[in-house]
Amino acid sequence: MLPIAYHPIYKHPLPEGHRFPMIKYELLPQQLLLEGTAAEADFFSPGLPDMSHVLAIHKKDYVDDLLNLTLDPRAVRKIGFPLSAELVERELRIAQGTILGAEKALQTGIAFNIAGGTHHAYSTHGEAFCLLNDQAIAAQYLLDKKLASKILIVDLDVHQGNGTAEIFTHNPQVFTFSMHGKTNYPFRKETSDLDIALPDNTPDSEYLTILQETLPKLIDSHKPDFIFYLSGVDILTTDKLGKLGCTLSGCKQRDEMVLNLAHKLEIPVQCSMGGGYSPEIKVIIEAHANTYRVARGLY
Repeated sequence: MLPIAYHPIYKHPLPEGHRFPMIKYELLPQQLLLEGTAAEADFFSPGLPDMSHVLAIHKKDYVDDLLNLTLDPRAVRKIGFPLSAELVERELRIAQGTILGAEKALQTGIAFNIAGGTHHAYSTHGEAFCLLNDQAIAAQYLLDKKLASKILIVDLDVHQGNGTAEIFTHNPQVFTFSMHGKTNYPFRKETSDLDIALPDNTPDSEYLTILQETLPKLIDSHKPDFIFYLSGVDILTTDKLGKLGCTLSGCKQRDEMVLNLAHKLEIPVQCSMGGGYSPEIKVIIEAHANTYRVARGLY
């Protein structure tokens, strides 16, 4: 069993010419089914979360403005999507998919969300295509329900997990680790528990060496009982918003490194997909599908 959260609302209609590749949320499940990496029975459809779980992370004024569609226009521009009831519902379902996935991972060892990885959402506002921070909400849910006591968030998207860092600044039960592009967005970084900022054009060899030297020590010293993995594929050299120099093979090796460790140490892991902005959609789908292929081989 490879539990995968998916709902048709994930593919949200956007104005023509918008740079966000929404089509990937429709194509990725199709690809996984077509090649046999996933079966229909692996997919589950998330409903809406109990709002108390969202409000455990996000300030009530901000959540109310989202639900009532009363966000200031400047705040909407910062998010980068036109605000609508359907967009807010989408974000809520993504958060619930990650909550349910985290619960399922406690039984199966791993779970996925076809979307998610909305790590630019702060407690008080959204930005950069992120309204609600799905992995932060799910992490706090596990802590509140006493389903985990020490959580590690491994954020390997090319952009720093600034919202996640802000949210957990004063929470010693959650260790935030972000390895990202130094010169990339956000241009004013927050402070994660561990930040590794990589120079432009960092190749596979350097990227993987740094990760190999860092992640096992991190797990050994902090001994998490749950891992959230943000497996953004915008580390690819082809990515329009990336600036790093990783190949498809290197990106897959990154996934193997993270998931092998979690599997070997029997630490449950929930994976959200994060960013991917290569010009060719087939490259984005291939890179994301590799994460699932690695998991299928292990679990």
